[in-house]
Amino acid sequence: MKKIQIYDSTLRDGAQGQGVSFSVSDKIRIVDALDSFGIDYIEAGFPASNPKDEEFFREMKSKKLSHAKLCAFGRTLKYATEPENDPALASLIASGAPVLCIFGKTSVLHIREVLGITKEENLELVKKTVEYLKQFAEEVVFDAEHFYAGYNENREYAIEVLNTAKNAGADVLCLCDTNGETMPYEAYEITKIVCEKFSDTRISVHFHNDTGCAVANSILAVKAGAVQIQGTFLGFGERCGNADLSVIMPNLKFKYGIDFPCDMRRLKKTAIQISEISNVGIRSNKPYIGRNAFHHKAGMHIDAVKKHSASFEHIDPSLVGNERQFLLSEISGRHTLLERVREIIPSAEKDSPELMLALEALKEKEFFGYHYEAAEASLNLLLKKTLCKYTPHFDVLLYKTTDDYPSGTGGMTSGAMIQIKVGDKTEVSASLGNGPVNALDTALRRALCVFYPQVSEMRLADFKVRVIDSGTSTAAKVRVLIESTDGVENWTTVGVSHDIIEACFTALVDSFEYKLSNS
Repeated sequence: MKKIQIYDSTLRDGAQGQGVSFSVSDKIRIVDALDSFGIDYIEAGFPASNPKDEEFFREMKSKKLSHAKLCAFGRTLKYATEPENDPALASLIASGAPVLCIFGKTSVLHIREVLGITKEENLELVKKTVEYLKQFAEEVVFDAEHFYAGYNENREYAIEVLNTAKNAGADVLCLCDTNGETMPYEAYEITKIVCEKFSDTRISVHFHNDTGCAVANSILAVKAGAVQIQGTFLGFGERCGNADLSVIMPNLKFKYGIDFPCDMRRLKKTAIQISEISNVGIRSNKPYIGRNAFHHKAGMHIDAVKKHSASFEHIDPSLVGNERQFLLSEISGRHTLLERVREIIPSAEKDSPELMLALEALKEKEFFGYHYEAAEASLNLLLKKTLCKYTPHFDVLLYKTTDDYPSGTGGMTSGAMIQIKVGDKTEVSASLGNGPVNALDTALRRALCVFYPQVSEMRLADFKVRVIDSGTSTAAKVRVLIESTDGVENWTTVGVSHDIIEACFTALVDSFEYKLSNS
């Protein structure tokens, strides 16, 4: 099996994505997750760009990683400056990172228009920078910025830049598709040429996703001879993002038999950890790790998968830490529902009254507007209630919401009061919130915490509202989906009503009930 190295840039390139901002503690937690997963290189920041990254590297000096090598990122020497007088290079060295990555220009256009220097002067910057940093680092990675575009402009010069970096002591030459413009056939052909010219040097690749080809380009680059892949774990980054390692790694492992030390059975778990810390959601249809990646809905598909899983699954979902799920809907078939009923009543058969009860309840709810294929937690509760196998953990005696305009203290626009009953005890709670749903959520949580402290672990992860019958204007029925998490598990619940507050509250109650039933 061919072996490659995985180089993660989530904490540097990923941090350039819109809405992404890491604290020092966030970065350390992500480093721990990546290191535990088995990533080879973690590019963790650009110390010359901000004090936060400098603080992070200071903190990391006392921390030992079990597998990964920490990498600090920077630029080549500033023009007309000696290396020992360049503050950016000084901050790289001060980081203490064993691997230093510097980017330098390979595009004649950028050298002339951006740096405003000659090609020869650019080569001198690359040479001096690599030679100087090599004295202070175990490894130096040279990121050949805009390499593929530069190669198409002036291939002789682009290769000359790589030669200069190699001869100066660079351990890795990284070919960067900085604009994300390279097409797959170019990625393969150009990378192959470079790998043949530099057969005694590690060649890395770094693709951006501006044309949607970053994953394909990375895989083809490996087929062309590259031995290191740079990317971000979930693909987020500047503009359209970076090559998505969570897709590249399983493709290389399971489709091409390429080896690397990452524990692929922890792929989804690691992705969720990074998603939570980064506050970047994972698409439900994301390959391998998405919630829907191994979900089946059509009755014929479900029947085929049960007989032979490979009929509609390209790999065993457990290989990446995911799981198979059969979605219930009007096209799923009675056999699928029977499987769910048997989870509650193992003796149920295809003609048993329990199945008929469950089928009628599902049809009634779906006729009203409920859809359970994206709300497994609510479906679980519905079946248990229908089959008399569930006792509620609490009863809501009443709830009330109010709205004020203009907003009151601290921007809180709404208030909620709720009374619940647990056994023979009642609890009343009230709260302000940024809107009635937030106020209801907070008030219900406070009341429940009196009896069930574990609900304090929960938080809202996603919230969606859809108008079902828009033709009735403001009297339309709405469907609300609420995704909740306790940091370990995510679950989704649904509520439907002509009253949007009632629909939200129904989904909220189900969310808390599901948590309590699984605690």
